[in-house]
This record gives sequence, structure tokens and C-alpha cells, in this order.
Amino acid sequence: MEVLLAQASFCPTVAIGTQVLAADRPNPVESRLACGTVTPMIRSLRTALMVAAIALPLAACGGRGNKTVASADLAASKITTIGVNSYLWRASLDTLSFMPLLQTDSNGGVIVTDWYVNPQVPTERMKVTVSILDQDLRADALRVAALREVNRGGQWVSAPVQAATTQKLEDIILTRARDLRRASIAG
Repeated sequence: MEVLLAQASFCPTVAIGTQVLAADRPNPVESRLACGTVTPMIRSLRTALMVAAIALPLAACGGRGNKTVASADLAASKITTIGVNSYLWRASLDTLSFMPLLQTDSNGGVIVTDWYVNPQVPTERMKVTVSILDQDLRADALRVAALREVNRGGQWVSAPVQAATTQKLEDIILTRARDLRRASIAG
């Protein structure tokens, strides 16, 4: 009877049919399963298994895939922390820093300046668009386009831009980008 009272205090369902449950389930684990005391342990085990089932595939994603390490003595010519080559991007911004910027998109590699009037030639204004087309530091990864207008009678009128002007801007930007790369190698 003391065993039945202990089970009754442990599991209220046993107290209702003490004779039947005690005879049917002599094993204490089966009695505990019947009254729900082992289920929290099963729930925590089930939760642990589910967490492991989710964590293992995610841990496999962080494997040691193909990681390339840049040589310590050479700076990479391809830096892609932004959408385009960072040397060309920085050199373009440095070169056009005297002009007001209208739009910059580092992921797309586009810099658009606003109209700039040279104080020495107030009847002429220029607008420049720089496009960086690749992630490598190469001459064909840079394109410069310029618009020129002249003031005639108070009206700004389109005027042709000399090809040497855009070529000179490209050369200045490329030279600056090479200097930035050399500085990163030395430093």
C-alpha cells in the first residue's frame, strides 16, 4: 500500500485505479511514461536532436573551401570589397575631386559629376561621367565620357569635346590607380 501511495503522490492517474495500474505496469518506467514525468526528458532529447540536425548541415557550409591568400609581397590587382576595382574607384574620385559630384555608385562603378565652370574660363562648363567596367585593374576597365557647353548670349549651348580631353582624364585616373596599387605593395 505504501508503494501505491508513493505512486499516487508521484502520478495522480495511478491513484484512480491503483489495483489495475499496479498490476498492469509493475515496471516503474512504464508507470512514469503513463503519468507524463518522463516526457519532459524526451522533449529535451527531441529538441537536442532537432538542433543537432539543423546545426550539422549549417556547420558543413562553413567548410574550408578554396580560399586564396594574396601574396605578402604583391598587392592584388583585383580588389572587390566594393562592386568594382577599388584602385580605379579611388583614383577616379581623387581625379574628379575638384568637380561637384552628382551621383556615385560604387557597386555599379559609375561616377557622374555636376556641371563644372572653370573660374579661368567662365563661358565654358564641363560634365564628366566615369564608368568602371571590371574588377581588374586594366586600361579597358575604365571609360570616361564628357559633355561640354559654352555660354552664348546667356544660353548654354552644347559644344564638341576634344577626344584628347577624355583620353587625358583616363590616363590621369589610370596613373593614379597604378600609384595607389604600388603604394599598397610598398606599405
